[in-house]
Amino acid sequence: MHKRTTPKIFKRATPALAGGAREELRREMTHQERKLDAHLRAHRTGEVQFRPQHAIGNYIADFCAPRRKLIVELDGSQHLEQGEYDAERTAFFESKGYRVLRFWNNDVTNNLESVLTVIWDTLKEQKDRNPGTDKRAGSDKEK
Repeated sequence: MHKRTTPKIFKRATPALAGGAREELRREMTHQERKLDAHLRAHRTGEVQFRPQHAIGNYIADFCAPRRKLIVELDGSQHLEQGEYDAERTAFFESKGYRVLRFWNNDVTNNLESVLTVIWDTLKEQKDRNPGTDKRAGSDKEK
């Protein structure tokens, strides 16, 4: 059986986040986040597990696939005014080895298949470059 461990880069949420902020963000997901989450949770992107509202350092990523080092961020109109903050977050995630994909909420609402295609293509590209990623204990056993 695979024992789940948390890498050191996934530090516990800071006190500002520890008071249930992640859980509140999960409860208060936007319509677009719920829509994308339904597709990601249904494993329509292969065997990759995405976690919604996943804390990394002092930040919370909208969706994170820790084993594949991929973050998906959905941006609403408020992000037009916080470009500097978003750039800082992206730089932090990238410094931890993550690739960050950003989509507008409008893209998820009106063009979900294209969003999923970009996510899928990115995962496939990563797997082609690193064939050993996302292997789980026992996954190589014969059936």
